[in-house]
Amino acid sequence: MRSPKWKLCLALQFLIISISGKIVSSALLCSEDDRAALLSFKAGIVKDTTGILSSWRALDCCSGAWEGVTCNPKSGHVIGLQLQSAAGSSVFVMKGILSPALGSMKFLETMIISGMKIAGNIPESFSNLTGLKQLYLEDNLLDGKIPASLGSLHSLRYLSLSGNKLRGQLPPSLATLKSLVQLTVSRNLLTGSIPSSFINPSLQVLDLSNNLFSGKLPSFSSQFRNLSYIDLSNNQFSGEIPISLCYLPSVSSINLNHNKLTGKIPDQISNLKSLSSLSIANNSLTGTIPESLAKLSNLWLLNLSSNGLRDPLPGSLSKGLPSLSSVDLSYNNLQLGKIPDWLRTKKLTSLNLAGCNIKGNLPIFKQPDTLGSLDLSKNSITGTISNVFANMTSLQTLKLSNNMIITNISEIILPEILSSLDLHSNQLFGSVSILLQKSSLRELDLSNNKISDKLSEFKEQLYLKSINLSRNRITGQIPSTVSRLTSLERLDLSRNLIKGSIPETVGSMRSLNWLDLSNNGLTGKIPQSFTMLENIRHVNFRSNRLCGEIPQRRPFNAFKPVAYAGNLCLCGQPLPPCKKKQ
Repeated sequence: MRSPKWKLCLALQFLIISISGKIVSSALLCSEDDRAALLSFKAGIVKDTTGILSSWRALDCCSGAWEGVTCNPKSGHVIGLQLQSAAGSSVFVMKGILSPALGSMKFLETMIISGMKIAGNIPESFSNLTGLKQLYLEDNLLDGKIPASLGSLHSLRYLSLSGNKLRGQLPPSLATLKSLVQLTVSRNLLTGSIPSSFINPSLQVLDLSNNLFSGKLPSFSSQFRNLSYIDLSNNQFSGEIPISLCYLPSVSSINLNHNKLTGKIPDQISNLKSLSSLSIANNSLTGTIPESLAKLSNLWLLNLSSNGLRDPLPGSLSKGLPSLSSVDLSYNNLQLGKIPDWLRTKKLTSLNLAGCNIKGNLPIFKQPDTLGSLDLSKNSITGTISNVFANMTSLQTLKLSNNMIITNISEIILPEILSSLDLHSNQLFGSVSILLQKSSLRELDLSNNKISDKLSEFKEQLYLKSINLSRNRITGQIPSTVSRLTSLERLDLSRNLIKGSIPETVGSMRSLNWLDLSNNGLTGKIPQSFTMLENIRHVNFRSNRLCGEIPQRRPFNAFKPVAYAGNLCLCGQPLPPCKKKQ
């Protein structure tokens, strides 16, 4: 028989009381101070379309009912706050500010508030979160400076403030965070140079990309022994690539694209035995590619495009780089003459040699079934390309623009999965019908060729997003079935010989944001159905034979007059008003 003492304990365990008309547990687990801090944050959110904060109602924030809140089951203190939405989402967001009260949750270990529309500054009070290990405030609208006081969070291992509007310099105090594994501040408006005192032996990920940093690249001393990922791209760094960068034993990825770097690629690059990805595109590097590059046995991605690198290519490359899969040497001072044999025989997934002065016919690739992207534009390639791509079964992107290719388009055999085709500025002729009916295509550019075909009717289930057939000799009319291209965002048929009226059905193409029909022989009116084109941002009807009132609704009545110039008798804003009928 159980004792009366047991019965008393059981009674206390299930005791409930009524507060403000609601039935609640008498033994609340949630810390009162933490609950107050969370409610203060909630009060600072003026709009919540995620629905998350609507769950913050019960008195016990640790009951599991408060979405995004995690507690220590013994102490009742909040240890995790995770509020996430998809980056760039305009549907599920929170608009408001970060309440300084969040800095009072001293037992918090994880704070993730990402993909929202949170604005304002990062509160200085966050320096009180001494137990914080993860701080992710990505993809919000935060502005102001990064608080130097964050340097007092000595337990912090992961810090990401990317995708905001933060300004000022990178606080040197962050270098004192000896436990920091990841520092990501990409996609902000940060300026200044990287502090010379910035040394952190535990750091593995350093991402400062897409900011306004300047000055020389930081010196990577031996104390950065654990650094594996470096992204300093899209800044204004200048000077030479520091030799110290070549002595990082663990680094696997280096991205220095889009800066103002000068000088040569260091010969010591071969010391980076773990390097798998090297991108130094869009700088002002000169000299030749070092022979030592061939020793990088783990390198699978190499991007040296848009620099001033010159011939000759190192002979060692033909025997080295066994893991190489993606190569971009475009737009340097290379005079290749032909595609090197070692590139034709490798099992590549991507090859970009645009602007490398390649001449003659396209050669046969020895591993054609692996190529997913091929860019040989702006060269001097001649001859026909009818059967060149027949065995490239993985090819999705093909760019051969600005060459001297002479081919009947209808005879080109293309892979079934090809999604992007750019053949503009060649000497192509024949019918475009087969290409326009290709269900896998998303982007098609055949502009500035010698195509004299008529546009055929469009079938269902086409997913083209962009069509550019400008500067050809296309005749006939625009088929009304063009409206079946429900995904089409950009249509350019300018500078052809197209006649007839503009189909009313174009007005139902709700995805359309760019339309250029200029310099043709179009007649009739601009259809009033165009007022339904909600996403339209650019139109050009110049130099046709159109007449009648321009659709009097924005943006059509607000475009510049030049968009309608050179027609028979268009009228209405932005042109002079139409004459009243007598």
